[in-house]
Amino acid sequence: MEQKVLYRPFELYVSDMDCWGQRPLVYHFFEIVQILEGRGSREVNNNHFPYDQGSIFLFTPLDCRGFDIEEPTRFCSIRFSEMFLGQCKTKAEKERTTEWLRQLEHIFFHHNRFRELKIRRPEDGRMISGLIHHMVEEYTHKPPLYEENLKHLVTLVLNILSRNVTDDTVAGHVQQEPLINRILLYIHEHIGNPEKLRIEHLAERFNLSANYVSEYFRKFTGESLQRYITQYKVRLVEQRLAHSPLTVSQIAGELGYTDESHLSRQFRKYNGQSPVAYRKSAGRGY
Repeated sequence: MEQKVLYRPFELYVSDMDCWGQRPLVYHFFEIVQILEGRGSREVNNNHFPYDQGSIFLFTPLDCRGFDIEEPTRFCSIRFSEMFLGQCKTKAEKERTTEWLRQLEHIFFHHNRFRELKIRRPEDGRMISGLIHHMVEEYTHKPPLYEENLKHLVTLVLNILSRNVTDDTVAGHVQQEPLINRILLYIHEHIGNPEKLRIEHLAERFNLSANYVSEYFRKFTGESLQRYITQYKVRLVEQRLAHSPLTVSQIAGELGYTDESHLSRQFRKYNGQSPVAYRKSAGRGY
C-alpha cells in the first residue's frame, strides 16, 4: 500500500476535484476534512461512506483513505502531527501539551471512525466553518504570528469536535457502533496490557472465533492485527519521547513492553534509530 507522510508539522489546503486519480493512500498524520461542496463517498480502510456538503471526517495516522467522487467536490484538508501542537517552551506549556495530546487521542480514536462525525448543534457547525475560514486566511497570507494563531484555531476546532464526540458517548451510541470500531477502541484502551490484546482474549471478548479474529480485522482495516498493535504502540512511544519527561524504561512499563531492551529493538526496527536518538532529534532535552 502506497504511503504519504507529512514533511512539515502543519499543512492546510483547499482543493477542487472532479475525480480522484490516486489509489487510496496510508497517511501518517492526523487530518480533519470538511466538504465545502459536492457529493460522493470517502474511502476509509477499504470501506466507503457517503459525504455531501458540510460533512466532516477525522482521520488518524495509519488510516488508508481516498475519494470516490459523484459530483465535483471542493474540500478543505487540515493536516498536522503531534509535533505541531507540541511546540512549547516552558515546563507549564509541556504539561498542558501532554494533557492536550491525551485529549487528541480521545477525539480521534473514540469517535465512530467508520462514519462522518455528526455535528448536532447548528451553532457548532457554523463555528467550525468560521474557524476553518480563518485558518485558510492565516495559512494563505502568513501574517506575523500566523503559526501561533493556527495552533490556537486548530485547538478550538478540536475542542468543538470533542464535545460532539463526548455527546455520542454519553448518548450511548458507542454500543451501537460497528464491531470493528469497538475492537479498535478496546485495543487503544488496553494497549499497555498484552494479555488483553491476545487473539484468544479478543475472540472471547467480542464473541468471535479465534480463527476469524485476524481475518475480520484485516478485512475492515486493511492491516494485520499484530502490525496495527505494534505500529500504534510505536506511535505512542514517539509521542511520549517527544512530549513527556518519562524515561525509556518508564515508557516500556506503561505500554506493556517486557523491558526497555524490547522497546528499543522494536522502535529501532520501525524508526531506524534508538529511542534516545529520536528524543534528541525531537529537540526534547529531558
